[in-house]
Amino acid sequence: MNIKGQSFLKLLDFTPKQIGEFIDLAAQLKAKKKGGELVDVLKGKNIAIIFEKTSTRTRCSFEVAAHDLGMGVTYLDPTGSQIGKKESIKDTARVLGRMFDGIEYRGFEQEIVEQLSEYAGVPVWNGLTNEFHPTQILADFLTLKEKFGKLEGLKFVYMGDARYNMGNSLMVGCAKMGMHFVACAPKKYWPAKELIDECQAVAKETGAILEFIEDPMVATKDANAIYTDVWVSMGEPDEVWEERINDLLPYRVTMDLINNADKDVVFMHCLPAFHDLDTKIGKQIYEKFGLTEMEVTDEVFESEHSVVFDEAENRMHTIKAVMAATLGAEF
Repeated sequence: MNIKGQSFLKLLDFTPKQIGEFIDLAAQLKAKKKGGELVDVLKGKNIAIIFEKTSTRTRCSFEVAAHDLGMGVTYLDPTGSQIGKKESIKDTARVLGRMFDGIEYRGFEQEIVEQLSEYAGVPVWNGLTNEFHPTQILADFLTLKEKFGKLEGLKFVYMGDARYNMGNSLMVGCAKMGMHFVACAPKKYWPAKELIDECQAVAKETGAILEFIEDPMVATKDANAIYTDVWVSMGEPDEVWEERINDLLPYRVTMDLINNADKDVVFMHCLPAFHDLDTKIGKQIYEKFGLTEMEVTDEVFESEHSVVFDEAENRMHTIKAVMAATLGAEF
């Protein structure tokens, strides 16, 4: 891939061939790491990772991947940066671009990461915005390829609120890679029409199928992968919980849906997941609504169909591939 200097902001910016090359490079880097082979080919480079929204997997993935490549990492959280407060995004980008070889941003509007990329003069990587989460999709697709040996033609069902970053990005990714994407939710939780139309145009070129279905049993029939996410996104007010629970409870991933799918179906989740009472928020949900499980049952989450921790590990390998490719690493 000759994309040195290019930012990684959303999958719509890349061709199916390039997305496939990211995944293949990630698989190669994963094999090298498992084999104990050093890949510190970016010694002397430094990156900044900006987290306006906190994360376990994304932060650890960027930090470990950067260290594996030989780079230094500076972490900036909301208390450690003036981005958007005392200093504009444009000015922040021009400052950090003089000090760092690459910048990761995880936070709010897609416009912010796009503006960082416009003015930084170095590659900028999207660690999550309200609209898109492209590094997660690469990890998901690497996981699927490891399980099925291919992506094209797989039936991929996303259960729940498909209006935001995960539903959007998975629909884009499936359209790009010639997959059969199904968003299963009430109509008001489907992706925006403008993005659906854009993805349908991509699907005409790749042979992908995009469907939007309200009935979970119809949607999951013969599915190769069933995916879900938390019902309330980070930063949303507590008041939306009751509405989401009422609307989305029929779309919880249960063993009935798993049994309705292909016999080799995998269950996927970008994590964290509310499948038990072992978290503070999980306990609060139980106290308010009497639910011991939310978007997925514990039975499914802990079943042999679950590949959620493979996905979590693969975040690091795919992020390493993104940084290596955009910074021009040679192996």
